[in-house]
Amino acid sequence: RDQEAWLAYSYHSLLPQMERQIYPDGAQKELSSHYHGATLNAFQAFADLYEQADQRLPDSWYEGLERMWNYWAYSMRPDGHGVLNNDSNLDYNRPKLLQTYEQYGRPDWAYIASNGAEGDRPTGLASRIFTWSGQLISRSGWDADAHWSVFDVGPWGIGHQHQDKLHLSVSAFGQDFLVDAGRLYYKRDDWRDWIQGTMAHNTLIVDGCEQKADVLEVDEPIDADSYAMNASFDYARSAFTAGYKGLEGEAVHRRAVMYVKGVAWIAVDQVESDREREVETLWHFHPDVTVQLEDRVAIGRHEVGSMAVHPIGGWSGHARAVEGQEPPDIQGWYSREYNQKDPATCAIYGGKSDGQVMGWVIVPSKEGNVDAEIQLEEEDGVVSGLGVISG
Repeated sequence: RDQEAWLAYSYHSLLPQMERQIYPDGAQKELSSHYHGATLNAFQAFADLYEQADQRLPDSWYEGLERMWNYWAYSMRPDGHGVLNNDSNLDYNRPKLLQTYEQYGRPDWAYIASNGAEGDRPTGLASRIFTWSGQLISRSGWDADAHWSVFDVGPWGIGHQHQDKLHLSVSAFGQDFLVDAGRLYYKRDDWRDWIQGTMAHNTLIVDGCEQKADVLEVDEPIDADSYAMNASFDYARSAFTAGYKGLEGEAVHRRAVMYVKGVAWIAVDQVESDREREVETLWHFHPDVTVQLEDRVAIGRHEVGSMAVHPIGGWSGHARAVEGQEPPDIQGWYSREYNQKDPATCAIYGGKSDGQVMGWVIVPSKEGNVDAEIQLEEEDGVVSGLGVISG
């Protein structure tokens, strides 16, 4: 008997949430792929239930839902899993997209989710940049063996955040190689502090200090001058400017990433500061990848192929590998899903920095041959050109 009142209540309570929680590029503002999915499922269930009551929501609600599903589709890894960022599990999103694409008339989602076995091939580039959430998704194609990466140049998120600005995750041949450490659990202890912190991500530590809280959300997209995409490469750059916990003085980390399609990733770092700093660059590998340091090159090997991280340019320092290190100095772990963790290798490059540029070439190899010829062009001590020939 109270149907109309309940419909009115739900309508007026939930309808504003699409604008409040979802960016124009479709990402939920917590910027956790897992909680994006939780919100998406709730919003979709609301629309489905409304229709069962012979009602229809405004077009803006369905347009918002389509943007949310579209984000899920175009950010999805070639193996069908979503982005592992902030408090996320490595969620398997493929089945839901294959169940949903017809409802929205989007055969391109089916093509992405099936690695080309169903649907229609998407138009344009395979890579995408989500300019509000600040996520560059690079890929070499839509096949199961395609290269894939996510580079974080966006805001911190409105909840479930990690101190991970400028993190880069990379996979190839259906295997994750460079990873975010995951979320583990929510109990406040040393493990939770570590997995939320910068130490569990592929970015920089400055004088042993981790990133502070950053901007929660933004009211405009990233600057169009900060990224470029074409058939040959993807590129994006940004800076972490919010400061480091416990750091004396100031420091700003700038990072640019270029993915040369089908060949390699190039990351360039610089720390601008008022003094010389001890800088550590972290590269976390998946636990299924066996890692060795060979002449300061971190080489991750798996049965499907290999990936090597080459330091280049102005970096000169020490390199070490850490796996499964326990409290109080936690390092070298990976959490695929809530309340689970496995030892995983973290390659750590440390050294003094006084503003010089540090570079990294990340080279995948299908045949397990990790040889790569890297040619640098320098002018007055500054790298002005780079060539990579993968083995």
